[in-house]
Amino acid sequence: MRQQWAHLLFLHWTWEPEAVQRTLPAGLTVDTWEGKAWVGLVPFFMRRVRPAGLCAVPGISDFLELNVRTYVHDERGRPGVWFYSLDCNQWLAVKIARTFFHLPYEHAEMNATVDGVSGEVAYGARRINARGRELGRESRFRYRAVGGSSEAAPGTREFFLAERYTLFAHDAGRGQLWAGQVAHMPYRLSVADVPEWDDTMMRLAGFDPKGRAPDHVCAAEAVDVEIFPLQRVRG
Repeated sequence: MRQQWAHLLFLHWTWEPEAVQRTLPAGLTVDTWEGKAWVGLVPFFMRRVRPAGLCAVPGISDFLELNVRTYVHDERGRPGVWFYSLDCNQWLAVKIARTFFHLPYEHAEMNATVDGVSGEVAYGARRINARGRELGRESRFRYRAVGGSSEAAPGTREFFLAERYTLFAHDAGRGQLWAGQVAHMPYRLSVADVPEWDDTMMRLAGFDPKGRAPDHVCAAEAVDVEIFPLQRVRG
């Protein structure tokens, strides 16, 4: 699959590694930075999503996504991302991701605008169930990149949080762990001004910061992405 990720905001909270480890399937170990696990909340725009070799389709290929994630490594030591939820306002993307990628995509009502002058993003998301019933309150975010951008240097916290090129997924019914390679140029990260944020999706995923502000915040420029077919690694 090919796509572009744009207007990315990364909000991260430190968490106790033992608490995160209890949520992971066999074969994955929580990754830590300075003794802490990290749980992230990432709203962004998905653009031009399509199978490799095909063109984007108007009305289908562009949508919004908001994910809750943590950072792990497998038994081979491969670093990657583990997703607790991925809220999306494109029903077809939800169906494909659940069926072929074993990822916990959720249906959501979502909206976003970008101010053409300031670059500020106004972003909203509310999860809905299969019957269209709203779950929890609407999550609202306002954010914009501030100043210049640069690639994260290896060995830094920013590199640990952002530069991940493997996603892991779990087929609970069959007890199978899968891994997929994700390819894109290194993120160009910048400071983010975030006057409004919400942790509802984190709480729905089982992580309640209890109003605690994020421990790390940054924005990223758009990147073109290719996601390769999953390979089974366990089970």
